[in-house]
Amino acid sequence: MYGAMMKGYIENNQLTKVVDLFNQIKNPSHINVIVLFNACARLGTKEALNIIRKVSKEMPKNFQLNSRLVNSLLDAFIKCGDCSSAESLFSKTKKSIINYGNLMNGFNKENNPLKTLDLFNQMKMNSIQGNIIIYLCLIKALAQIGDYSICQSFIKHIPNSFLLDNQIQNALIDMWSKSGSIDKAKETFDKISQPDRIGYTAMTIELFRQISEKFLDEITYVCILNACSHSGLVDEAQSIFKNISIKTECIYGAMIDCFSRASFFQQAQQLIDEYERDHLPVLTMYMALLSGARNVNNSSSAQHIYDRMKKVFPEQPDPLTAATTLLNNVYASIGDLEKASNIQKELQKLGAKKKFGLSWTVINRQISQFRAHDQSHPRSNEIYAEVKKISRELLQHGHQYDSSWITRPLNQDETIESVLCGHSEKLAIAWNFLENPNVKRIQVTNNLRVCGDCHRAIKLIATVRKCEIIIRDANRNHHFYTNGQCSCNDYF
Repeated sequence: MYGAMMKGYIENNQLTKVVDLFNQIKNPSHINVIVLFNACARLGTKEALNIIRKVSKEMPKNFQLNSRLVNSLLDAFIKCGDCSSAESLFSKTKKSIINYGNLMNGFNKENNPLKTLDLFNQMKMNSIQGNIIIYLCLIKALAQIGDYSICQSFIKHIPNSFLLDNQIQNALIDMWSKSGSIDKAKETFDKISQPDRIGYTAMTIELFRQISEKFLDEITYVCILNACSHSGLVDEAQSIFKNISIKTECIYGAMIDCFSRASFFQQAQQLIDEYERDHLPVLTMYMALLSGARNVNNSSSAQHIYDRMKKVFPEQPDPLTAATTLLNNVYASIGDLEKASNIQKELQKLGAKKKFGLSWTVINRQISQFRAHDQSHPRSNEIYAEVKKISRELLQHGHQYDSSWITRPLNQDETIESVLCGHSEKLAIAWNFLENPNVKRIQVTNNLRVCGDCHRAIKLIATVRKCEIIIRDANRNHHFYTNGQCSCNDYF
């Protein structure tokens, strides 16, 4: 019973409740301990690390023979920033490629690339074949070192099959750039058959580094920080931000957005506090922070940010309406319908009007507009029949509709599938296939951000129907390729 409750809290990002519940258990099982370590790993705080140390010392010795528990403990040490304890534990345990990857990643985060290289050499000595995670960790370590000859000596150990992978190629561009070999970086970039946002961003960062200081201004800095933000390149953004001598409101805002998208809420809040020492609070900075919490459905962070916004911006009802809507979506997504209902009542008092999802697509030079659950199109019945056909194909290929993206109670005649299939972009895509069953490229424009369920579904639609689909949403372009990948690398 305790284990199921603890897992439920983890699934809903209520991590501190996992710790509270664990403390009530008199004789915790190995499952309880594993779940606790997983929660602490996600918390990643000093307090969580203290709990990990205490529990790992007090747990029965036979627990140490459980490989799953040891793996979760190792992961928890690493994610809480204690690579020393993780290394000690690693030396006493049976080695696995997962453990090697986790520890290598931990050393990279601690800016200890030499230990990452040592682990890679250990793997070679023990004849353990690497995977994509291992090679990405290796390349990142080499990028941190930035020595051309060392890069050359290690890269030759990566099998050619991995060198064709987009993630590896993007990492190599960054590595060669940091080792001073622009020609190698450009050579790698030219080999990418379908460059994605990270590939372009890696080259953009290198071009930025070559710009003379006298040409650097606020616009340049904001552009490069935004490029990093939308590609998840937090370390690169931090490095650039630290070297900016005059930081404006827009520059601070771009860096705060970068931290928030990566769920580094503490760092984002610290930057806000730093900015507010000499300036008035800025609403967009708080909205970036709240949007980040919404992205990962972190209800405790979202509530804390929202409460602070109400204190800081008491006289701004319209912006707070947007913030209240985000908070409502968080609670609805984690299934806390009572809180979501109370927030919806608050929105009604504010007179807030819901913004409906709209999508536009062009077929035969004719623009068609679709609203979520639209029934106004003259061929609406045929469009919904095509939606059902696509849905059957998705289910046959393993798609599971994600109810966390439904932010209201279902009506009696609705199902999770019917609600999510009614999103405007799915109707626009169905209309394209209805008009041209053999279409090879579809383009749709959204007024709102694409939801997580639609993003996963469209990746699969592009694969099953062998059709490239481009969605321009409120934040960015998503290019869904027929190989099942999106240009955003699922970072949106």
